[in-house]
Amino acid sequence: MVAEKILVVDDDHNICKSLTDRLNAEGFETYQAYNGTDGLEIVKNNNIDLVLLDLMLPDIDGIQVINHIQKENPELPIIILTGHGTIENAVEAMKQGAYDFLLKPGKPDHILIVVKKALERKNLKKVNELLLQEMADKYAMVIGKSKDMQKIMDLVKKVAPSKTTILIQSESGTGKQLLARTIHSLSNRKNQPFIQVTCTTLSEQLLESDLFGHEKGAFTGAVKQKKGRFELADKGTIFLDEIGDLSPGIQAKLLHVLEYGEFQRLGGTATLKSDVRIIAATNKDLSHQIHEGNFREDLYYRLNVMPIRLPTLRERIEDIPILTKHFLEKNCQKMQKKITEISPPALNILKKYSWPGNIRELKNVIERAVVLTTGNTLTPDVLPPLIEKRSLDDIEVGLPLEEAQLKFKKQFITKTLRFVNKSQTKAAELLNIQRTYLNRLIKELDINV
Repeated sequence: MVAEKILVVDDDHNICKSLTDRLNAEGFETYQAYNGTDGLEIVKNNNIDLVLLDLMLPDIDGIQVINHIQKENPELPIIILTGHGTIENAVEAMKQGAYDFLLKPGKPDHILIVVKKALERKNLKKVNELLLQEMADKYAMVIGKSKDMQKIMDLVKKVAPSKTTILIQSESGTGKQLLARTIHSLSNRKNQPFIQVTCTTLSEQLLESDLFGHEKGAFTGAVKQKKGRFELADKGTIFLDEIGDLSPGIQAKLLHVLEYGEFQRLGGTATLKSDVRIIAATNKDLSHQIHEGNFREDLYYRLNVMPIRLPTLRERIEDIPILTKHFLEKNCQKMQKKITEISPPALNILKKYSWPGNIRELKNVIERAVVLTTGNTLTPDVLPPLIEKRSLDDIEVGLPLEEAQLKFKKQFITKTLRFVNKSQTKAAELLNIQRTYLNRLIKELDINV
């Protein structure tokens, strides 16, 4: 662990030495200055965590030292060292931003307590700022300046305070989970649990146990009673991700919860109730799933009370510069790099790319680019080879016609397959070709399905 740095500024050499010796014994790294000018120079050139400052200095007034520090480093805690005759000055110093004051000569143990409390407060404030920044980072992924996103956020602000069930539909990587968290944070339930369940990660029995809980002995391995997510989310919000992958049995039980607000633990007979707000999400076309017999129509209507369709990144091109700048700044901060801009050619490539992985893919691309960038400008050479996947508008003039046709075929078939959730049968119908011929084209064009 890196030792915290403390600066003692006092013209009394004995006080400086006694304080630094005691602080060193506690594991702190210490600095000494016998006048205000030297103290400010040490603060400027070292990452000081706390200052112990005498107000009566031979060159400049201690209040002036505080004002200088406040301008450059307002978060740096300052503890005033004062004699009995200058308590009024110490109070004035606290009004100027000092954390506390100590009478000289003070007891070493008491000084240590005040120092540690000041550092704890500083660290807690820093942690809180990081948490707030983390929340801002998350919300940045769902908030943009495009008309579609502004309409969605206007709708979210209206529906968040209610208990209305919401169904979020969009492709993977568009920020469905983050939008669900945003809705929860804007609701009256924001201080209650937000419980997320991904419906694809567990077998039917384990998912049922995860959602509704189980009694001891309900199945092999159930050695004790377990509360389910619906119990844990009481008074809060439960987010059901990938809802289109639920088995028919669990669909029926979920429908019962939506209609009556009650359920039973696996292996149990007692009826339990839970007051939860349900937000569901899917990247599948549920109406198509109903037509195929894979999803209950009555459940769909119960979930689809307030549908929200998140646009793909390629539908909100005007948000790409905003999101790119956000991820650039975030990764520069994490990697301690100073990349101040993205070149117009690089941004142009990002805006023309079709982004099948949406915001998640953009985030990863920018992280990779920051790692590879050596100067202060992000340029096209640090971007991954997106050219094969770029949009039809970006097919270069000058390509041989046959090569351009193959490129168009690959892009158009890929887009069609994404539209029908990779169903080759449905894609063949839309393309008006035989499924066997589509399968041959997929292999010939090396399309990843």
